[in-house]
Amino acid sequence: MHRLAAILAAVFVVAAVVAQELGEGTFEGKRAPAAAPIRFTEFPVPAREALDPELATRTALEGLLALQEGEGSDQWPYEGVYREDRGQLPIGYRVGGTAIACLALIAAPGYAEDEPRRAALERGLRFVLATLEHERMSLGFIGTYDVRGWGHIYALQLFLELQDHGLVPEALADELTEKTKGLVETLVGLAIPKSGGWNYSLRAGFGKERNRASTFMTAPALQVLFHAQARGHAVPELVLDEALDALDRARSEPGAYAYGASASTQNGVAEEELAMMDRVPSSAARATAVETTLLLAGRGDPARHRRAVQRFFDDWDALAVRKSQTGTHIPPYGIAPYYFLYGHLYAAQAIELLEDTTEREALRERMRAVLALSRDQDGTWNDRQFPRSAGYGTAMAILALNLPRVHRPIARLTGLGVKKG
Repeated sequence: MHRLAAILAAVFVVAAVVAQELGEGTFEGKRAPAAAPIRFTEFPVPAREALDPELATRTALEGLLALQEGEGSDQWPYEGVYREDRGQLPIGYRVGGTAIACLALIAAPGYAEDEPRRAALERGLRFVLATLEHERMSLGFIGTYDVRGWGHIYALQLFLELQDHGLVPEALADELTEKTKGLVETLVGLAIPKSGGWNYSLRAGFGKERNRASTFMTAPALQVLFHAQARGHAVPELVLDEALDALDRARSEPGAYAYGASASTQNGVAEEELAMMDRVPSSAARATAVETTLLLAGRGDPARHRRAVQRFFDDWDALAVRKSQTGTHIPPYGIAPYYFLYGHLYAAQAIELLEDTTEREALRERMRAVLALSRDQDGTWNDRQFPRSAGYGTAMAILALNLPRVHRPIARLTGLGVKKG
C-alpha cells in the first residue's frame, strides 16, 4: 500500500509538471494575458514600426499591474518548467520575478504621481522582504540545482535602486537596510571558490571549486555587487576578481561567450571548434551582459563591447526562433526561451555605454523596433509559454525601453575608464 501511494504521488507530481509545461497551470492573478504569446514562424520576421517608448510603457504598466497575483496581490512569480518541493514554483523565481517587476515600476516615468503603482510596489516589496526569510533563500544550497541566486541578485538590485532614489517606504527602511547587507553577504558566500562566479547548477556540490560559472548569472551578480560596493558594502576583492577571471576565460576568438566558463581559457578557440552552446549565435543574449560587466570592471574593450551589441541584432533570429517555445537547450545553438527578453535588457544596457551619441540613438531606435516584434496584442511581453511569466517579460521590456533615462550600471570602485554612479 505504501509503495502504491508513493507511485501515485510521483505520477501526480510528473503530471503537474507536464501540465505546467503545456501551459495548463493555474493562474492566481487578476487576469491572464488575453492571448497566447507570439511565436515566430516566419524568418526574417516581418518588420513593425518602432515603439513609442512612452506609449508602450504606459500600456505595459497597465498589464503589469493586472498581473500581480497571490493572496495579497503581492507578487509576480516567474514560471518555467523547473519545480521544487513537490512541484511548487521555486521560491527564487517568486522573489526574482517580483523584484524585476518592482524595478520596472520605478523605472517608468511618473512613479511619484502614480498611487496604484506605488501601492503595488509596496505590496511586492513586502513580499520580497518576507520571503527572503524562507529556508530556500538562505546561504545554504539545497541539492545541486537551485535557482535562489536569481532572487538574491534582483532583490539586491531593487533594494539598492530604492535607496538610491529615496523611494524606500519609511515603515520598511530598517528591514530593507538589514536585508540589503544580508543579501550582499549571501551572494558573496554563494560564489564558487577559486574557479569563480555563480551558477544555479552546482553539479559538483555546494562550495566545490570544480563547479563552473554561468556567464548569464555571473554578469548580473557582479554588476549588483559593484553597485553594493559603491554604496559602502563590504565586497571581497578576491570574489570579484575570481568571477571576472571566469568571464575572461569564457571568451573565444570570435567574441562568443561560453554558456559555462571552462577551467582553462578559450580565448584562442575558433568558432568551428566550439560546442553548440558556446558559439556566437548562442551568445547573442549574454555577450552584451558580459562585455558591459568587464567594461565596468576596467577589464573591457570598447571595440569588443560595440561588436557584442551589433551581434545581438545580427543574431536576433537565433533568439527569436526559441521565443515562447517548449524545451530548453536544443540545437542548433542550445538557446532556451527564457533568455530572449534577458538579451534585450542587457543589449539595451550595453547601448547606453556606447560613446558615440549618434550611434547610441540609432541603436536605441533599433531596440524599440525589435521589441515591437515580440509585443503581444494586449501590450505585454512573454518569452515563455506560461501566462504568469508575462509579468517578468513585460517588466524586462519596460526596463529595456526606459534605460536611456535610469538604471545606468555602476562601475567597480577599482575599475578604469567608466564614470562611477
